[in-house]
Formats: sequence, C-alpha cells, structure tokens
Amino acid sequence: MDTKVVALANQKGGVGKTTTALNLAAVLAAKGKKVLLVDSDPQGNASSGVGVFRTNGDKNLYSCFTGAKETKDCILTTNLKNLSVLPASIDLVGVEIELISQNQREKKMQSILRPLRGVYHYVLIDCPPSLGLLTINSLTAADSVLIPLQCEYFAMEGLAQLIQTIRKVKKNLNRGLYIEGLLLTMYDRRNRLTHSVASEIQNHFGDQVFRTAIPRNVRLSESPSHGQTIIEYDAQCSGAKAYKELGKEFLQRTNNRAGRA
Repeated sequence: MDTKVVALANQKGGVGKTTTALNLAAVLAAKGKKVLLVDSDPQGNASSGVGVFRTNGDKNLYSCFTGAKETKDCILTTNLKNLSVLPASIDLVGVEIELISQNQREKKMQSILRPLRGVYHYVLIDCPPSLGLLTINSLTAADSVLIPLQCEYFAMEGLAQLIQTIRKVKKNLNRGLYIEGLLLTMYDRRNRLTHSVASEIQNHFGDQVFRTAIPRNVRLSESPSHGQTIIEYDAQCSGAKAYKELGKEFLQRTNNRAGRA
C-alpha cells in the first residue's frame, strides 16, 4: 500500500485548517481508505473533533517526540471505520524548546511516521497555526501540503511567508514536497468581498486552487463540540456536501499525479 502524507498548514489561525483536516480525513475513510489523522497542534482540536479527548494518559504525539512510546502504541481508533488518530497533548507546547538542541531536529516527525508508511493510504497532519518547529517537522515529513485560506481581506497576508517556508523546506529538508492545493474556506456566495478574494487567489495560483470551496456553515462549526465529524453530525448539510466534493477532487488529483509519475 502506498502511503501519502499531507500536511495541512497555515500560520494564520481561524482559517478552517482543523475543520478541513478532520472532515477530509472522515470523507476519505468513508470512501474505504485507511486514514490516520495526526494532531500536531497543542490545542488538540483535531483530536477532540473526532471524539478523542485528553484522557489517554501518555498515548499521544508528545510521547512519540520524546521517544517514551513507539508510534503504533499511541494511535487510537475513532467512531468512524477506517479512521484512526495520533492525538495531541498540551505537552506539545514544550516540544519546540526540547528539540532545539537535538541533531536532525526538523526530521523527528519523519522518523515518527516512517513505520506507518504502507499501513495507511493517507496520513493527514493538522499543523499548529505557526511556522515554528512543529510545522517545519510536519512539512519535512509530508509528501504535500494543503493550504486552507479564508475568503476574507487578509487571506493573502502571510501566504507569501508560508510559501517561502515551504520552498525553504523543499530546498533544504524535503526535496519531494509540493503544494497539494489551496482550499477556499468560509465561502459566502452572497458576499462581494468573497468573490473578490477568490478571484484574486485564482488569478495568482490558477490550477493549484481546488475547484471545491467550503461554505460558511453553522453545522460545520457545531460538530466538533460534539466530538463528531460533519459526516456523523449532519451528512446532508452544505458543509458535509462540500467536504464530500473536496474528497472526490482530492482523490482525483492524487490519481492524476500518480498517473503522471
């Protein structure tokens, strides 16, 4: 089994990054793909969003970083068939300081995920909203990066910095890294600014922008507080339909890329 590792990254918070990580993971799992969601954000929202709360002792990503536990021993099942999670813990806050003095510190996540290649079809990493060492680790371990962008005035702000970071990682740490695509989130068809921002991003990035846009949707905002993905919480709402479309488009892109390789 080929394993594809995708980092979801944007140093700007509140852009739908975690929502996309857990719901894209759920959609791919529902399509019969074996999926692992890796929560590398100390806030742990991706973990709680799939029903895994901070009650698992030391079965978490932090234990993998410190070497206290093997990766396979920290992976937990979720309520969704085919979807597992490597949860976060608040201790991840200290990882960046602990890694500073270590050799190959940017490649720790790569080592953590290496034993899982061939076990899952997809590994999705939810990065923290920063460009610190945890995000660098995730980009170094990934095959590609998916960038969620909110359809608002400041969407382009910080994007240049993120792309510059991706280029540096590609040049120095991970030659094979590429941008999977840019995903427009919180899309409001009635809002003129939304159309203006979407148009500007598409002009800049062309085919790299996913055709699917994720709408503003109350049900999407509610589902994580119930420890459920949108597929479990309300599979018929506009948010769920959009993520199902994204799942199709994502798989199509992956297949097209594999066909060109």
